[in-house]
Amino acid sequence: MNCPISGRFIRYSNLRREIILQLKLSMCLSTEAAKFDAVAFKGDFKTNVARIAALGYDGVEIAVRDPKRLDHGTVLETVFGNGLTIPAIGTGQAWGEEGLSYTDPDPKIREQAVLRTIDHIALARKAHAVIIIGLLRGIVREGLSRQLAEQWLVEALVYVTTEAAKSGVRLALEPINRYETTLINQVAEGLELIETVGADNLGLLLDTFHMNIEESSIEESIRVCGERIFHFHVADSNRWHPGAGHLDFRSILRSLLDTGYTGFVSGEHRPDPAAEIAAQRGLDYLRALKL
Repeated sequence: MNCPISGRFIRYSNLRREIILQLKLSMCLSTEAAKFDAVAFKGDFKTNVARIAALGYDGVEIAVRDPKRLDHGTVLETVFGNGLTIPAIGTGQAWGEEGLSYTDPDPKIREQAVLRTIDHIALARKAHAVIIIGLLRGIVREGLSRQLAEQWLVEALVYVTTEAAKSGVRLALEPINRYETTLINQVAEGLELIETVGADNLGLLLDTFHMNIEESSIEESIRVCGERIFHFHVADSNRWHPGAGHLDFRSILRSLLDTGYTGFVSGEHRPDPAAEIAAQRGLDYLRALKL
């Protein structure tokens, strides 16, 4: 006897498998040397883009310290010429290399951080990429009230989202674990901040490494975010490539797909045991998942 409910379930399951096979995967790389160790590829940009393409990735998320120092045409030609896409542009090197942030007590530094973000808009528009706001938001420094830091952060985000909206560019705020910043650690805090800013082009970048530290349930936090997820990072519990730790990526990515997310899943992890090996292992692991 044929069971229509069972038949519908089988068709739904097959559809899910088809979706995951089409999951778009990207790898983070820096356009220049940088201190941050969770970007596997640094150095010669053209060589690294070609290496990532050869591994079988669909895109590259580029970490850019200062977009004014880049030839945008060369960047786009290199990436597109290798059959890849740029889903997102990271801004964290402005903090890591120069100490710029939206919440620095020095108003000149806060202004530089905002202007640096504005400088990313042109390339983001050309690449149809999301601009990531990670550690560029800063921290609550000793002697500074949280209320004032949050006020400066909101003011900065209101300004940069307004400017980005003029070019149709979106920004993704990344909740980052408590050991790296004292400002916006959890998804709930990120969603509350988005509500305060009130910009349709501001969403969240969720990162499994940070969520493993901060969230009681990674899957539930993903579901709560829903359409506010603008980008997604994967690294395992030890910040190595997916499959090298104890995170349940099958369950995590199921939850992500259930939100209707159709963007990229980007590998931001340590280059251990080596950049190319880590990138290949992470790619193979994610491609093999049965969702």
